[in-house]
Amino acid sequence: MKNLKILGLQHDIQWKNKVKNFEIIENLLPKEDKPDIFLLPEMFATGFCMDIEEIADQNDEVLSWMTSLAVDNNIAVGGSVAVKENGKFYNRFYFIEKNGTVHHYNKRHLFSYAKEDQFYTPGTEKVVIEYIGWKICLQVCYDLRFPVFVRNTENYDLILNVASWPSTRIDAWDTLLKARAIENQSYVFGLNRVGNDGNKLEYNGSSHCFFADGSEIALLKDNLIYAELNKDLLTEFRGKFPFLADQDIFSLSV
Repeated sequence: MKNLKILGLQHDIQWKNKVKNFEIIENLLPKEDKPDIFLLPEMFATGFCMDIEEIADQNDEVLSWMTSLAVDNNIAVGGSVAVKENGKFYNRFYFIEKNGTVHHYNKRHLFSYAKEDQFYTPGTEKVVIEYIGWKICLQVCYDLRFPVFVRNTENYDLILNVASWPSTRIDAWDTLLKARAIENQSYVFGLNRVGNDGNKLEYNGSSHCFFADGSEIALLKDNLIYAELNKDLLTEFRGKFPFLADQDIFSLSV
């Protein structure tokens, strides 16, 4: 099977300025040797923000831009967006295929420490999509701290986690990404932002891509993180170490 090429942008998000963020991202997307998936951080168009009426994508402005970026460049595009739907607000991970097909996952675990749970509605479903032969589990930031929800019962190949994870707690981010890869025998691509937000929080990136054994496989240059994933290697590794066959069987209520 063809390797999966992922490129993530450690975006220095301009606070609540969608147009400026669109412009920056478009300029940083490589014109040649494009990836299969181009990934953007959590709330990449506005920053992680509780001013929901001001920032929420209510007329699909951000979704339309993402779809155009995907179709025009023949790549998949992913990232999270604040959206309003039927009177409720969600922190929504959009994954748009290169043909314009849209998938989405609503962040399940809302970050109560920052009062996210007081403004947004939690998602109720785990989402695993299939794209060009890969099964991909979509996650957003704080979801990383809850391993039961992401447990690999669907035999997925890859976790994509897009985040706004402050530098003060970055050691937890680094450790948990690697742990999710090892315990689920899956690739994990974790993308975090850089810069400072409107709440004076600092972000230092520290994006990663881990193989199922916990080894780092990503390359980082100029805040672009690149990884090439080999499914044959993953299948071989799982066959050699069939740990998932021994996992407990349980149900989860959400």
